[in-house]
Amino acid sequence: MNLVRIWVIATNGFREVIRDRILYVIGFFGVVLALSLRLLPEISVGADGKIFLDVGLGMTAFLGAIVAIFVGTGLINKEIEKRTVLVLIPKPISRSELILGKHLGLCAVLAVMIAIMTLLYFGLLSWSKITFSPLSLLISQLYLLLELALLTAVSITFGTFTSSILATLLSFGIYFIGHLSSDLLKLAMISKNPSITALTESIYLIVPNLERLNLRNTAVYGILPNSLELAMNALYGIVYIILLLAISSFIFSRRQF
Repeated sequence: MNLVRIWVIATNGFREVIRDRILYVIGFFGVVLALSLRLLPEISVGADGKIFLDVGLGMTAFLGAIVAIFVGTGLINKEIEKRTVLVLIPKPISRSELILGKHLGLCAVLAVMIAIMTLLYFGLLSWSKITFSPLSLLISQLYLLLELALLTAVSITFGTFTSSILATLLSFGIYFIGHLSSDLLKLAMISKNPSITALTESIYLIVPNLERLNLRNTAVYGILPNSLELAMNALYGIVYIILLLAISSFIFSRRQF
């Protein structure tokens, strides 16, 4: 595996996504925050600061997931549908290098998006004099980036063997189940139905538990897990990303064009 070739693919992928005007979502994010800052004091008495904190983090996560899924599922499919993969494959580029480069390129776009959104978010918080914990929110955003990198790996994996539409639907399914798997497991245990319990346990073990990377609910109060738990959760996300990229590389290497 050649790092130079991976870097070139990642750079080209980054430019391609930026060229698709994907960063216009930042403008939408700014409009939503501005409207929230204007309307919340009128519809919520005394709790507008807390709600605004939640809105900012929630919108960042939602828009990031939209980009990760819609763009991620098309990264490989677009190359296949446009037949540009036939030009890339004969060159001294392995398919695993193409997968990794595409993943890193989109992750770079997501990192830029989150960084700009966070700066805008912090600026509005300071301007409106809302009390917040910068360190807790920054760590929450870093874990959001890790969650989106995992979601990008999921999208790429589905995109290597299905159509863009099906890959998008499956990726959204993983996204929602990944945030609800712990709750589903608890509900299954309450039901005391062995079949349902076995099914939910299987889902819990296979589908990545995205709630482990979700620190938004506590970060608004300046509360974070301890250092060991943070490290274990980060390792959990990284291992899943590596595993998914390995699976997508294996599937893509078996495809015939």
